[in-house]
This record gives sequence, C-alpha cells and structure tokens, in this order.
Amino acid sequence: MHVAIIGAGVAGLAVAARLAASGHAVTVLEKDRTPGGKLRERVVAGRAVDVGPTVFTMPDVFEDIFAAAGERMADHLTITRSQTIARHVFADGSRLDLFADQQRSEQAVEAFAGQRAAEEYRDFCLRAKGVHDMLAPIFMRAERPGGPLALVARAGPRGLGGMLRIGAQTTLWRSLSAQFSDPRLRQLFGRYATYNGSSPFLAPATLMLIAHVEQSGVWLIERGMHRLAEALVGLAGRHGAQFRYGAAVEAVETRSGRVAGVRLAGGETVPADVVVANCDANALASGSLGAEVAAAAGSPLPAGERSLSALTAAVVAPASDFPLLRHNVFFSADYKAEFTQILRDRRLPSDPTVYVCAADRDDRGARHEIGPERLFLIINAPADGDTRNFDQREVEACLTAAFSRMEASGFRVDRASASMHLSTPSDFARRFPGTGGALYGRASHGSMASFRRPGSRTSLPGLYLCGGSVHPGAGLPMAALSGKLASDAILADRASTSRSRLAAMPGGMSTRSPATAPSG
Repeated sequence: MHVAIIGAGVAGLAVAARLAASGHAVTVLEKDRTPGGKLRERVVAGRAVDVGPTVFTMPDVFEDIFAAAGERMADHLTITRSQTIARHVFADGSRLDLFADQQRSEQAVEAFAGQRAAEEYRDFCLRAKGVHDMLAPIFMRAERPGGPLALVARAGPRGLGGMLRIGAQTTLWRSLSAQFSDPRLRQLFGRYATYNGSSPFLAPATLMLIAHVEQSGVWLIERGMHRLAEALVGLAGRHGAQFRYGAAVEAVETRSGRVAGVRLAGGETVPADVVVANCDANALASGSLGAEVAAAAGSPLPAGERSLSALTAAVVAPASDFPLLRHNVFFSADYKAEFTQILRDRRLPSDPTVYVCAADRDDRGARHEIGPERLFLIINAPADGDTRNFDQREVEACLTAAFSRMEASGFRVDRASASMHLSTPSDFARRFPGTGGALYGRASHGSMASFRRPGSRTSLPGLYLCGGSVHPGAGLPMAALSGKLASDAILADRASTSRSRLAAMPGGMSTRSPATAPSG
C-alpha cells in the first residue's frame, strides 16, 4: 500500500510515522520548505522565534507515536515539565500565577482574591477533571460519535450521570459566572475557550476540561516547539517515509470511484492507494482539490461558523524589567466588549487581550541571556482574511493598543528598536486556503458544534482526513490524535478489504474454500 499525505503538519506527521512503522510506503507532500504546518518558527533579527503553538501538553500522545514505531521520544526530544502554567495580568494591575502544583495555585488564588475564591477554584478543578475524565476516552481519544445520543451510549448507564453534569447545554461563561464570585477569575478561565478558537460567551462549558489538561502538565521543549516537528519527521524517515517539500498538491486524482493519487501544481502525478488530507477540511469541501473530493468532504463551512483567527507579532526587542514568565496573558478591561468587536463587528479589538510567549525566559522567569528579548504576541481576530484585507492602519491601531495594554501593567517594549514580523488574518488565509484565516477549523459554539467536525473517513474510498479542523479538534495533542484515528481507520479498512477479497469471487459472490466446497 502506498499512502500519499498532503501536508506535513503535526497530524500528517503522526500518520506518516505510524503507517511507515507498520511497513507501508509513505510519501509526504508539503507545499512549504519546512515541516510543521502551523507549528513553525520565523527568523527575526537573526534569531528563531516560535510563531505557532507555544504550549506543549499531553506528552503521552506523542510518546505513543514513538512507542508505536518501537522508539522512545526521550531519545530524540528533550522536554521539561514547567513548574508554572502562566502569569495572568489584569487591567487593574493585579497578577495571578497558576502552577503545576494545584495546592500552590490554590494558595495563590487565596492570596489574590480570598479564601472563598480559593474554595471556588478547588471546586472548579474537580469539575474540570470530571469533564475531562468523562470525555477523554469516549470522545477525545475515540472515533467521532454520530451525535449526542451515540456519545451517551458510549458512556453507558454508569456514565449517564456524568454526561448530565458536563455542561454541554450551557455556555462556559455562564458556568464560570456561577462558579466564581471574582470577575477576574471568570475572565482567566474563560480564556480557555480561545485555545480552540472560540468565544467563552458562545462555547459550551465542557471546554473547562482544557483547564484540567494544563493543570496536568505544561512542558517546555528544549530549543523551541519546532523541534517537535523535526523529531516526528526523523521518526517517520527512519522507517522509510519520504518527504517532498515545495510540492503543492493541486488535486486528488480518482479512478473508478476511488482515489488513485494526487496531482502536483507542476503537473506531476503521484500514484497512491490511499490519500490523507492534512489540510483544513473546508479547503476540500470548497473544491480546492477537485469536485469529487469536495462532494466527499461534506458541505463548506459557513463563514459565520469559523473559529477565531489572530494577529500575531514575532518580536526581538529591548524590554523593561518586567517579571515575565515563559507564558503570560495581559487581559483587556472588558472581555465581552472584546469578543463583540471580533465576532459581531468583525474588526480587530480596540483593547485586546494579549498573550505573550517570552522565549528567553524559563518557567520561573529567569533569563540566561542579556540583550533584546524574543517575544511572540497573539491577539484574537476575526477570520475574514479571504474577504477583506487587514490594512496597515487597522493593524497598527490594534498593535498600539496591545503594547499600551502591556505598558499600563508595567511591561514596556521598545518598539523603536524592535525587529518584528507580523501575521494578519489575511496572511493566514493565504497560507491556509479555505480557512479565511481561521486557525482552528470550526468554532466550538453551541452544544452541537463538536459533532459537526468531520471524522477520519470520507465517502470517497481511499480518502482520509486528519488535522485540527477534524475530530477531535484543534491543538497539538488533538491534531496528533486525529492522526492516530486516521491511521487506525486506514489499517482497519485495509485489513477489511483484504479479508473481503480473500472471500470473494470475481463476480463478488462469496464462496467456500476449495477444501470444503462440494463437488459438482
């Protein structure tokens, strides 16, 4: 079996490693010059800055990829568990750190907002763990269920009570408002909805499980996040996978109602028995890779159901002596107004919440180098990059507001001396066709949204999907899990087809083996 994988993002790399280790011929076709997809780095002022995902959680998902290939991730990638999760800075100037040790976090919350808040936080952690433990085996790490009833059936009679308590029918913000008396804590934990590109005012309360995932461990990758992509490429390559960079796929070829390979932009055809599309599912549904593929990928995603995009800035600049950690969040003064501007008014926020990854800081905030700092800023934005251009004036106004928000809290970046690389929703729309700049596929707005993400299999035989826009969702570990689900589906379908062929005559009728068939 020859498998062609479109895209060397994390999900595609997971498929490549698993199938190559299973003995199948694998060719990965990537339009860029480097692997990783959204997991990439940019050289700014001669220094590499991570400009994609910056938080590494659920390392067991990636350890499993290496183990499936008979190797150990620790032999190829150095990771260290961070003692801190993030530093949160609020508009009133207050600060709250969360830690890997939940008891330390409880103490920090008590010092920040009082004993009642600490008790509320402790209860929230229990609830978030309950939601995670309920959904992880039957949803996150399993094939896409057909709908809520199928999910309840998976939970079984013993799990029915837990399913009723996970909060699928209420919004995250409403749940947090009932949970926390301090509005700053609502804002802090509401931000977890943005981890998959959603608004806390529209997303279901089930997304509180992301808080438990982070509480279970945030890890630092030595020399940057892009090393993860390189390690997965090395793993797949050692088992025979071939990688072709600068190879943009123009169409999926079909023959007799099933895939036959892919056609590259230069006209070359790469034959394949199986094609795995590690690109946004909406690109396929919109016809980017051919009409037959579009029909198999389902209906195009309406623009109003897209996840958030972002305005990002990779910065190397002198900065004031502010106590940054590796991960920092500077919150806006009015969270609801921020999301109203993004999702209703469709514009960059005038007072944005700013995430700052300080790449030169460790988990305790220590710097081991002097001079300009490497910073990566993320600001939520509408995914309208395919219908309008985010011009310099609008971008500059938002950036100025972002730097002002940080400066009001005591962190000043010397913009006059800064080297900076910006990416807008328009840039992301060009880089990831069919998305409009949406970075997480479909937004998780409403109780049914997660069930509307496509699964690994399509209606076109031989065509499979993986990546952050398909089940189980966005984020590095979820994308990697989608790769596992796709490879599992491919191997299961291949085995089923092989058994069917052994038990079939040319006309398609089943027959007994020669040893047991009666004589004429």
